[in-house]
Amino acid sequence: MVLAAVIPVFNEASSIESTLARLQPMRARGARVIVVDGGSADATAVIAEPYADRLLHSARGRAQQMNAGAKAAIDDDADVLLFVHADSELPDSADRLIDTALQTTGRVWGCFDVRIGGPPTLRIVAAMMNLRSRLTGICTGDQAIFVTRSAFEQLSGFAPIALMEDIEFSKRAKRLSRPAAVSTPIVTSGRRWQRHGIWRTIVLMWRFRAAYFFGADPQQLAQRYRDAR
Repeated sequence: MVLAAVIPVFNEASSIESTLARLQPMRARGARVIVVDGGSADATAVIAEPYADRLLHSARGRAQQMNAGAKAAIDDDADVLLFVHADSELPDSADRLIDTALQTTGRVWGCFDVRIGGPPTLRIVAAMMNLRSRLTGICTGDQAIFVTRSAFEQLSGFAPIALMEDIEFSKRAKRLSRPAAVSTPIVTSGRRWQRHGIWRTIVLMWRFRAAYFFGADPQQLAQRYRDAR
C-alpha cells in the first residue's frame, strides 16, 4: 500500500513543524507527504518544505487544497489518501493502522478516533465526537479521513464548498461503505475550543451542522462562522 498524507495549510507556522515531524517515520517507510498551502502570509511554506515530498500552492479553501493534494498523490500512484489537519498529530504507526483497518473490514474509507489536547472537559467532547462518528458513520476532518484512491475518484473528491466539506464527503462515502474506525487516536489541538470558549464552540458547531442539514448554503455558513469567531 502506497499512502499519501495530504495536509492543507494556511498561516500554520506555529504548529506545522510538529505535525509534519510526526509523519516522518511513515515517510521513511514509503508514505508520501504532500503539503498544500493556501496562500499563507507567514513562514508556513518555508517550515514545511523540508518535511514534505511535495509543497503545492492552491487557492485558499480546505476542500480545494485537499483536492489539489489528492490529484498530485494520484498522479504519483498513491493507493490510499489520508487528509490531516495542520494542528493534528497522528500516531507513529498510522500507516499500518490504516492498512489493517481497510484490509480487515473490507471498507474503502474511514477515520481515527480523536483526542483533543487541553482541559479535561475536552476529553468529554472528544468522546462524544467518537461516539457520534461510530453511530452515524459521519467523520470530521479533525479525525483524519482516509480513503482508497479508487473510492476517492469514484466520489470525485471533496465538494468545492466553503464549510462542511468533510460532512458532505462522509455522506457520499457512506454509499460505498461504512467508515472503518481506528481506535488509536489522533491528537488534535484544543485551541479553537479554548480560544472561543468550549461550550460556546460546541453550540456554535451544532447550530451550523443543523443549518447545513436543513439546506443552508455552505458559503453563507462559512461567513457566519468567520463572523462568530
